[in-house]
Amino acid sequence: MKFFISLLFISLSLFAKNISSSDVYAQVVLIEEEMDFLIEHYKVVHHHHQDGEKMTHVTMPLKSRNTWQKTYEIMIKINILRNKHGLPTIQPVSMMPVLALNPDLVYEQTQRILTELAIFRLREGIPSPAIKKQEFKDKTPLDVFNALYHVSVLLDELNESEIPLSFSFGEMLRINDDITLILQKLGIEDKTIPDTQNLDASAASIVNSGMLILEKIKQLQILAGIATVDFSEFKKIEASQRDVFEISEMILAELQTLKAYMGIQIITPAAAQYEGKTASQVSQLMSWNLRKLNLIQSLEQGEKK
Repeated sequence: MKFFISLLFISLSLFAKNISSSDVYAQVVLIEEEMDFLIEHYKVVHHHHQDGEKMTHVTMPLKSRNTWQKTYEIMIKINILRNKHGLPTIQPVSMMPVLALNPDLVYEQTQRILTELAIFRLREGIPSPAIKKQEFKDKTPLDVFNALYHVSVLLDELNESEIPLSFSFGEMLRINDDITLILQKLGIEDKTIPDTQNLDASAASIVNSGMLILEKIKQLQILAGIATVDFSEFKKIEASQRDVFEISEMILAELQTLKAYMGIQIITPAAAQYEGKTASQVSQLMSWNLRKLNLIQSLEQGEKK
C-alpha cells in the first residue's frame, strides 16, 4: 500500500508542472528495475542489460506517439505474464487520436505499467523491490523508446517466449479497422479483398511489408503537413516475432495522426485474442492493409463532411 501511495504522490507532484521526456525516462528506469527484480525472483536466464549497459535499439529521432505505442505493447505483454500465472486479461488502455502527442500522456502509461506490475507482485505474494526514483536531464523520446524496448525484451524473457504471431494478427485487424475508417471518411469505395496466403512468408517479409505501409502513411502526412518519422532503421534482413509486433504498433501510432487530422475521434478498439495464427496469415493481412491504404491519394480526397 505504501508503494501505491508513493507512486500517486510522485504523479500528482509531477502533474503540477510540465512533464518532459526526462520525467518519462525516470519512470521507465523504475519499470526496468521492477523487471530485473521479477526476473531475479523467478530465476529466469537474463540475456540483456548486463553490467548496467543499456540497449540501443534505434538511433533516429522518434516522437512521443511512438513511445506511447511502445507502452501499449508492454501492457499487452503484461497480460501474457498475467495469463501465464493464471490471472485474467486486463484490456489495455487506448486513447482518442491526437495530432501531437505530448510526454505527459506517455507518463500516464508508465504509471499504469508500474501499477500493473505492483498488482502482479501483490497477487503473486512477491515483496516490493527496494528501488528509488532517479532524476535525469536532456532525455528525448528516442531515449524513452530505447528504454521501453529494453523493458519489452525483459518481458519476453520473463514470459519465456517472444510475443506470438497471433497477437500481431490481432493488431493487423486493428490497422485494418483504422484504414477502413479513413476510407469511409474520404468517401472512397473499398473493393479490395485479401490476397491468397503466401506460404513462404517470414517475419522479415512481414516487417518489410509494414515498412511500405509506413512509407505510404509518411507520404500522406507530408501532403497534410503532419510531422513525420524516419523508420528506415526498422527495415530488417532478418526479423523476429517481436519485430513483427513492433512494426504493427508503429503503423498504429502513425495512423492516429491521420485520424486526428481528419477529425476522426474514434478510439481503435483493443484486439480480440487469437491463437495458432501463422506468418502467412499475418502477411496476408499486412498486404491487404497496404492495398487498402494505397487507395488514398490525399487526406482531402472527396472527404465526406
